[in-house]
Amino acid sequence: MYELIQVSEQSYYIQSPAKIGLVKLNEQDVCLIDSGNDKEAGKKVKRILDENGWHLTAIYNTHSNADHIGGNKYLQGQTGCKVYTPGIECAFTRHPVLEPSFLYGGCPCKELRHKFLMAQESDAQELTQEFIPKGFEIIPLPGHFFDMVGLRTPDDIVYLADCLSSKETLDKYQIGFIYDIAAYLKTLERVKTMRAKMFIPAHAAATKDVADLAQYNMDKVLEIAEKIVGICKEPLCFETILQKLFTDYGLTINFEQYVLVGSTVRSYLAWLKDSGKLNFMFENNTLLWKKV
Repeated sequence: MYELIQVSEQSYYIQSPAKIGLVKLNEQDVCLIDSGNDKEAGKKVKRILDENGWHLTAIYNTHSNADHIGGNKYLQGQTGCKVYTPGIECAFTRHPVLEPSFLYGGCPCKELRHKFLMAQESDAQELTQEFIPKGFEIIPLPGHFFDMVGLRTPDDIVYLADCLSSKETLDKYQIGFIYDIAAYLKTLERVKTMRAKMFIPAHAAATKDVADLAQYNMDKVLEIAEKIVGICKEPLCFETILQKLFTDYGLTINFEQYVLVGSTVRSYLAWLKDSGKLNFMFENNTLLWKKV
C-alpha cells in the first residue's frame, strides 16, 4: 500500500484505498490528482515526495469526497501547495461538514462526523482550465458526485476518479454511491468510447481499456433500478424499500451505510419518478412510492 507506480514517462499513481495520481511537471515539480483519505495518507505521500526530491506545486481534486481530499490539509500545510477542486465540490472541500450534512439530509450527529465522511477543511480554489498545467485536459464526469472530473495528462494518461468501481467491489457491495443516476449513465456511455494510453480509476485496476468495466457498472445501475421498481409493486415508504434492498442483496446496514446507500436510493427514486416508472402518493401522512 502507498507504493509509487509509474505508468508513463511523467505519470504515476500511488496505490492506496483511493488511488492518488502524481504527475511530473519537470525534473523537480510535481502535482497530485487527489490526496488520499486523511492526514496519515498525506504523510505517506509527503515521504514519497521527499524520497524523490520532488516539490509539490498543486493538488487537483477530482471531487470532494473525503477519501479524495483527506490529505489536502496536511500536504498544503507542509508544502504550501495550491488546492483546486471543481465547481460545487470546491465548497465541500472548503467546508467539509457539507458532505455528511448532504448525505444525512440534516445536521449530522457525531457518529457521521468521522474521516470517512468528513475531511479536514483545506484552502481550495475552484478548478478551471486556467489553473491546470499546459497540456492537461479536464474531463467532466458528473453523476457519482456533483461536479466530479477526470484529468488527461500530456502523455495521454487518464485519471478517472470514482466513475468506475471494480467488478469485485460491485459484486460485494452491489449498490455504489451515486448522486445523479441520469448524469452517471451518460458519463459511463462517454467513458466506454474513450481512448488513452492508460486509464487510472480510483477504485479499480489501471487498464488500457475501460469499455467492459464501464458496461458492467452500467448494467449494475440498471439492475438496481429494475429491482427497486419490482419492490414497489405495492406502495411502500422509503425505509421499507431500503430495508428490502439490503435484505435482498444480503447486506448489513449500519449508520454509515444507511446514509450512503440511503442517499443513493433516494437518487434512484427521483430518477425513476422522472423517467415515468414510479410515482408517489401520500397515505396517513406517509410518502409512498409505487410502480406506474
